[in-house]
Amino acid sequence: MEIRPIFSALLRSKTGAVLIALQVALTLAILSNASYVVQDRLAVAARPTGTDEENVFFTRWYAFREGVDIPAMLDRDLALIRAIPGVRSVATANMAPLTQSGWNLSVSRHQDAEREETFNTAFYFTSESLIDALGLELVQGRDFRPDEVQIVEPSIANIEPKSAILTRALAEQLFPDESEYVGKTAFLGDSQFEVVGIVERLQSPWAQLERRGEVSMIVPMRQLVASAAFMVRSEPGQQARVQSDVEAELGKAMDGRVHLGTTTLTEARANRYRTHHAMAWLLLSVMGLLLLVTASGIVGMASLWVNQRRKQIGIRRAIGARQGDILSYFLVENFLVTTAGVATGTGMALALNQWLIHAIDAARLPLSHVLFGALLLWVLGLGAAFGPAWRAARIAPAVATRSV
Repeated sequence: MEIRPIFSALLRSKTGAVLIALQVALTLAILSNASYVVQDRLAVAARPTGTDEENVFFTRWYAFREGVDIPAMLDRDLALIRAIPGVRSVATANMAPLTQSGWNLSVSRHQDAEREETFNTAFYFTSESLIDALGLELVQGRDFRPDEVQIVEPSIANIEPKSAILTRALAEQLFPDESEYVGKTAFLGDSQFEVVGIVERLQSPWAQLERRGEVSMIVPMRQLVASAAFMVRSEPGQQARVQSDVEAELGKAMDGRVHLGTTTLTEARANRYRTHHAMAWLLLSVMGLLLLVTASGIVGMASLWVNQRRKQIGIRRAIGARQGDILSYFLVENFLVTTAGVATGTGMALALNQWLIHAIDAARLPLSHVLFGALLLWVLGLGAAFGPAWRAARIAPAVATRSV
């Protein structure tokens, strides 16, 4: 097939060809960047917390009665929860992953650390095994011993832990040149502590982006306040029943006790990433609409070109052109227009990404998304043009040349 007649035809219909090419270019620019944003949002929302999410819930209570023996209350509550069938583990806790509320303290390797050597750290504390209650993976060292638990008054100034369990992310920041962290020491303010264990991962309540969301520590501590918060881990498949039983038993254990709320980690994840999923669905809808509009434009323009060239088609058929020749003519024509749009759109996609990088600190667009978008538009263009091209190929010479 000769390409020159196709170029000549496009030059005669250059306004329509330019409009379709620009539409393809704009679609590619938006599609490439939007698809990457969707992928990034969904990847962030799917990050593991390091916990047994499906079987863990966090319940909080407050006792308004005066003169409450807080240690006795907590011990009694723990015993009540452990006695419930289906409870795998329970521990006191001050906060939970993904809940967007909690404690954040500064940890440093040296007491006289400069600002750049200080790391904002999610500060979990418990008087039991939070490793068991959350289902964390202990990769180095050990869990806390009962004699390491510090009893503190309700003041942050009294927190002076002697031992701590760190996440791998925090340990790697504190000790960048080390691979074994147990036995190392670091500082929480002016208080020095020893690292007794390392867990692979424990997300903070805020689940910040990248590794910042995994910079966490656990210390053995019980705070003497009238509120009680428990991390409960059930046997697989029993979370809903166990949660109901725990709430019922704790509600009966003391008059005047107020239930502040219970959150499963699955619910916490849904709440934390609701905007991420909403943005992903919005962008997917925009992408789908753009593809539909682009396909409609290609179909409309191809149909117009076929109607304008009915006589030309009839003459070519009359002098021996086959249906396949007519079909391939229009498909190649559309492919050339789409290719021009893809070439222009690639530059527009990269330019748009540069603007997003400076405007909202977006990540750099991988070329794979541009290539995927280009391939999708090539397929879309050929598919959209196939119908009009097939109708052109089926035009009988006598019908097409009737008015010649």
